[in-house]
Formats: sequence, C-alpha cells, structure tokens
Amino acid sequence: MKLLIRSRLMMKTLVASALLLGSACVQAEIAVVVHPSNTSEISAADISRIYLGKLKSFPSGGTVVALDQPEGSPARDAFVKQILNKTESQLKAYWSKLVFSGQGQPPKVVDSSAEMLSLIAANPNMIGFVDVSEVNDSVKVISKF
Repeated sequence: MKLLIRSRLMMKTLVASALLLGSACVQAEIAVVVHPSNTSEISAADISRIYLGKLKSFPSGGTVVALDQPEGSPARDAFVKQILNKTESQLKAYWSKLVFSGQGQPPKVVDSSAEMLSLIAANPNMIGFVDVSEVNDSVKVISKF
C-alpha cells in the first residue's frame, strides 16, 4: 500500500515538474511599437540595427529614440534573444565596448511597459517593445515576434 502511495506521489511530482518546465520554455510574443503617425516601413533587421545603435533614423527621415525594458523583464529577455540574437551578457559586453570607446549609448531604459507606451504615444521619434498583451490604441504595432 505504501509503495502504491509513493509511486502515485512520485508520478504527480513528475507531471508537475514537466508542466513547470514546459511553461518556462514558452516565450512572450513581443510587439514593436511606434507613434501612430509614424509611416516608416521597418524590417526586423532594421529593428535590430536600431537597438544595436547602428541605425539612427527612421526610413522616413526622423531621428530614432529607442526605448528599452528593464533588465530581467520577460519582454526584454524575449526581445534580446529573438530580435537581437544575443544573450544578456553578450549585449552588455557589446554596449560596454561602444560606450567605453565613445561610439554610442544604449537605448534609454524605462521603468515599465506603461511608461514606454506613454512616452511613445507622446513622441513620434520613439520606438519600443512590449508584450503583445499590453499594446493599446495609443501606439502603432509595426512588427510582432
């Protein structure tokens, strides 16, 4: 009887562990957003170049001001991995080199998705990213990943 109870308990533990691991592998869907008046066509490669400081203006001519999520946020983790194709440590090393050599500054980090959306809604030159579930009518989605 005790053996049966132990095996059932072990099975429940294994199932729960598998579910937790499976949910950890699910990545957030990211929406890249701009001001609604921004008419620029921006490719995934352009978005990556903007966030790596290599592209400083929109195709339509306006200066780009990139906004970033706080380190460790799910949206940032997904963005760095999916769009920039880097790990967090690779991105830190990249920006450290550029800042140290005077060749660039990383995107401005905001405190939250709500702040990011508010800033982008108020400034046509800004670009940012949030979890797709956080998008509202104050911004325009230009890409989803």
